[in-house]
Amino acid sequence: MRLALCQIDTTVGDFAGNTARILQGLSRAEEAGADLAVFPELAICGYPPRDLLERPSFAREAARVLATLARRARRTALLVGTFAPNRSRVGKPFHNVSALLDGGRVRVLAKKTLLPTYDVFDEGRWFEPGDGCIVLPFRGERMGLPICEDLWNDKDFWRARRLYHDDPGEALVRRGATLVVAISASPFSEGKPRLRRRMLARYARDARVPVAFLNLVGGNDELVFDGGSMVLDGKGRIAARAALFEEDFVVVDIERGQKGPARVVPVSGAGANDLPDDAGGDPLESLRRALVLGIRDYAAKCGFSTAVLGLSGGIDSALVAALAVEALGKRNVTGVAMPSPYSSEGSIADARALAENLGIRFEVLPIGPLFEEARRALAPLFEGLPEDVTEENVQSRLRGLLVMAVSNKKGPLVLTTGNKSELAVGYCTLYGDMCGGLAPISDLPKMRVYALARHLNASAGRALIPEASLTKAPSAELRPGQTDQDSLPPYPLLDAILESLVGRNLSVEAAARRTGAPLLLVKKIAGQVDRAEYKRNQAAPGLKVSAKAFGSGRRIPIAQRTPL
Repeated sequence: MRLALCQIDTTVGDFAGNTARILQGLSRAEEAGADLAVFPELAICGYPPRDLLERPSFAREAARVLATLARRARRTALLVGTFAPNRSRVGKPFHNVSALLDGGRVRVLAKKTLLPTYDVFDEGRWFEPGDGCIVLPFRGERMGLPICEDLWNDKDFWRARRLYHDDPGEALVRRGATLVVAISASPFSEGKPRLRRRMLARYARDARVPVAFLNLVGGNDELVFDGGSMVLDGKGRIAARAALFEEDFVVVDIERGQKGPARVVPVSGAGANDLPDDAGGDPLESLRRALVLGIRDYAAKCGFSTAVLGLSGGIDSALVAALAVEALGKRNVTGVAMPSPYSSEGSIADARALAENLGIRFEVLPIGPLFEEARRALAPLFEGLPEDVTEENVQSRLRGLLVMAVSNKKGPLVLTTGNKSELAVGYCTLYGDMCGGLAPISDLPKMRVYALARHLNASAGRALIPEASLTKAPSAELRPGQTDQDSLPPYPLLDAILESLVGRNLSVEAAARRTGAPLLLVKKIAGQVDRAEYKRNQAAPGLKVSAKAFGSGRRIPIAQRTPL
């Protein structure tokens, strides 16, 4: 039996574009003599469709495309993700299904059994679970058809705590599956590709059956899907796999002799040793590629071809600019320096040097005159009150005004430059530096920002990001002599505390023990995290690259008085 894994980048709601990609993959599979062409979870409508599922026209179009694809699937069968109506009068309106199209018809709709409702997932909102994965005869095999989460509950792999009572993957083996073909939309986070491979290897080895795993690739809003599709043999060894962070096409043969387990033989695409492990074995390289893909797809799928951002001369804006250039091209990125009366000459020089290194357009728009005019306008209301953070925030908001004006007039996507550490404790200005359409590094703690910037320089073989931006003390430069550490603990300590409080959800006492930080400091940071929730609810969407990002996967009330 010959399988073609078609790792494609879909767009939510783009039925015409998704269908074209599916048909292109099917044509390649037919040319390769494949018996089955496999596509990702919910590939017809794009993942995740969320409340678009509530629109009747959305469901009608998905049904129409499925019928069209079924008529086309004759010489090579097609396995594709979509959704189908729940025919029962009880339960949620749809099932998340793996549709096997064969012989010009829809042969079977295999329903997803385990529906994740944790972190960024909320599939139980729209989908009714199936009552067990399907095993059916196909080209001499007994093929099991799980969908993504259905394989993420192996009792031998997840020994600490399983999320579900049922194990559909185990049930497939009990029902006599000789080949498992899983479609998936499993998003990226740091370490996830390697975890996924370990889990699938354990399952294939324990089940003693080949496993073909086809994952989505591309960015959709905050989520980045890394692809990394693979076929494992019955001993858990990777026989063939697709590239990470790009579309790919892989063909394998499942060869079964009279005795022993089936063999998996690569036909085209990458063999097990033909691609670098986890994007070169360097987690920072995976991180770079994820962020570049996320920026590129977010811009393209939202109708943007250009981007603009404020360049302060600091490390955060420098990293965002470098990533944007890789994603969109240097001709499509503009950096704007907006010096205030407190900006140093070095910061302006560093911003200019970065722009020259990247080859992007660079503009200087001083905000000093605007700031003085704002102070004069506010003077009657502020009479007798000392200057404080209010005046600092006015400067940041003037910068937000200018960069948004550029976007309104010329149409580029505004990229915000705040990192996760700042966003966590509210060290950012609402309607100021938070203005924008996408926050590319909002899930990167400050020390990760430094590490990734140095990785970009090392990869480029030169100081793409000026060394001064990497070595000088971080500062918002909103008052004389200001540095971040006037208000925050050193970033290595702050990041460790935030990882404990946000990433691991530990108590303040446990976080203090884990980090060695004073309990009073941890309580202060925890309070800042809670108080900044209202800011994060108004922030631009950020690309999720960690196990616990701010955004849809972390739902904390704004109005709350939880004891610390």
